[in-house]
Amino acid sequence: MTIHKILIAVDDSKYAQHAAEFGFDLARTYKAEVGLVSIVEPIIYPVSGTDTITGVPVEGSNIDEAAMLKIQSESAENMMQQTKKMLAGDLQVTQYTEFGLTADGILKCGKEFNADMIVVGTHSRTGLGRLFMGSVAEDVVRHSHVPVLVVPLREQ
Repeated sequence: MTIHKILIAVDDSKYAQHAAEFGFDLARTYKAEVGLVSIVEPIIYPVSGTDTITGVPVEGSNIDEAAMLKIQSESAENMMQQTKKMLAGDLQVTQYTEFGLTADGILKCGKEFNADMIVVGTHSRTGLGRLFMGSVAEDVVRHSHVPVLVVPLREQ
């Protein structure tokens, strides 16, 4: 198997940071280009009305959605710049900021970058935590057309 391009998914978690370190080391080993992707997920704002569970009145948000997306995009850009600064060295890095669901965005960028491999971190959840939170890594593995390296970080 030849690896020329590795897509590394990052967010602001220690799990993604650990996976990024692993992915950049792998890219150095294979002398591969790196695609760095950060996904901006939509934020759902409550509407004015009554909470259906508690019956308590809820006020709508006065936050401008466009301004919030801009803040999230800038945050993603800053995080990727920091990751590049810390880990890239002389590797060629292409950055992607995608908007939408995390797994879908990673897969979309993987195709756009023409990645030979995708590297993602995982929270190593089990049981109910995994059932309720889902697993981005699992979704990427199930739907990817290229190998996916899932890098766990065990809590100590």
